[in-house]
Amino acid sequence: MAKRVGVALTKRVVDFADKRDRRYFIWDSELSGFGLRVEMSGAKTFVVRYRAEGGGRTAAQRFVTIGRLGTLTPEQARKQAKIVLGGVAKGEDPADERRARRREMKTSALIDLYEEEGCVIQRGKRQGQPMKPLTKQLTLARLRNHVVPLLGHKRVSELNAGDIERFVRDITAGKTNRDEKIGPRKRIIVRGGEGAARKVVRDLSAVFSFAIRSEIVQRNPCETAAVRKTDNQRKRFLALDEVALLGSALDALEAEGVNSKAVNIARLWALTGCRREEIASLKWTEVNLGEGLLELDDSKTGKSIRPLGAAAVTLLESLPREAGSAFVFPAERGDSYFQGTKRIWAKAIKKAKLPGVTPHTLRHTIGSTAISTGEALALTGAILGHSNPRSTAIYAHVQNDPSRRAASRVAKKIAAALAGNNQTSRRPPRKSAGPEGLTDLDRLTQLFSARLLAEGIDASQVERILTDVFAVRDTSAKAIRRIL
Repeated sequence: MAKRVGVALTKRVVDFADKRDRRYFIWDSELSGFGLRVEMSGAKTFVVRYRAEGGGRTAAQRFVTIGRLGTLTPEQARKQAKIVLGGVAKGEDPADERRARRREMKTSALIDLYEEEGCVIQRGKRQGQPMKPLTKQLTLARLRNHVVPLLGHKRVSELNAGDIERFVRDITAGKTNRDEKIGPRKRIIVRGGEGAARKVVRDLSAVFSFAIRSEIVQRNPCETAAVRKTDNQRKRFLALDEVALLGSALDALEAEGVNSKAVNIARLWALTGCRREEIASLKWTEVNLGEGLLELDDSKTGKSIRPLGAAAVTLLESLPREAGSAFVFPAERGDSYFQGTKRIWAKAIKKAKLPGVTPHTLRHTIGSTAISTGEALALTGAILGHSNPRSTAIYAHVQNDPSRRAASRVAKKIAAALAGNNQTSRRPPRKSAGPEGLTDLDRLTQLFSARLLAEGIDASQVERILTDVFAVRDTSAKAIRRIL
């Protein structure tokens, strides 16, 4: 519990209460027990704190939420707090009474409460932190579009595993499907199916976990329901000849005059293996061309550094910078980033005859290409920015230079395929005897130079390095034969 701060909760004090890296309270100096709770997200809620059962140090401490700032002003919240504290003085326990009422609440009301208080990460390194805005928006949309129509009228204390199983079957069958126009150029399109059902049941399970922590219910019916909660593993990736088809389709669309931002976003998806929004919302402050890195401020796993291949660096260097916008791909109107890739991507995969391929398929393609090229798992993880703890332990000490070279080697193959050149380089055949006059050192230098050039590594210093290594020419042939 944060130490009580003696300050009157005026509008000015409340407005200037900034968010911190953890939740904290500001307690009112005039009305004991009345306070303001400030979340890590910056959300501000008026609360009352009191001791149950007549008070005393051994009595249980209770909290009652009065309401959010915005819904209530500080003065309105103070008046309601006085009413609550007056009841406490008479021996009432408003928190216990509220819990009893909450047990009778409908599922739709529980979702409203979850939006106000429960949209936090429940597991992992970010446990307790608020959901990212887009994650919260999509989660609540699924709950309101699927759960509320089918289960919103039921009391939360009455829901059982059988209700959840029927709920999943109904979504899979498409009972919640909807296509409704809600305004100019605005529609709500809700689709069911197996994938939607799996996502929604996971969301609903999180809602009931929140309800258990809030002592609204004692069990989570989603846990015992015989339903599938995990998605299918995505194994689809593009072979290099398929990447060539995609590259040709993107070139053709660009020649036809489609928006070049969408085309270049797709190219960077392919060259970097980044997630869709990581490229679409990329800012110039996150691009370090000098060191060949993307320094993402806020990826799916938080801050992340990704090495860039030479092809990706070249593409980024060619992009114009629009004055007044921080984004690499600014929106055509407004101050946000470009969000028109969906329609053009659909055209690209249709033209390339690659049905079912998504931007995330390109992320799998980078990974599969890296592994098939012989890159270490650690370097592949560095390219993709994986956050799996076991993977992190492996590549935590990978330096930028080797991971950049790995990214260059992988991106080089992707870039060649995008350009329609899918000729894989092969190691020159080993010859038993070279042309007259060539020493073993000369042949080794040629062999190493050809191999390094094929890998995209500068070989200008190869001869000098090998000469230093084999300083004694009389013994070089024996040493070279051992190496070969």
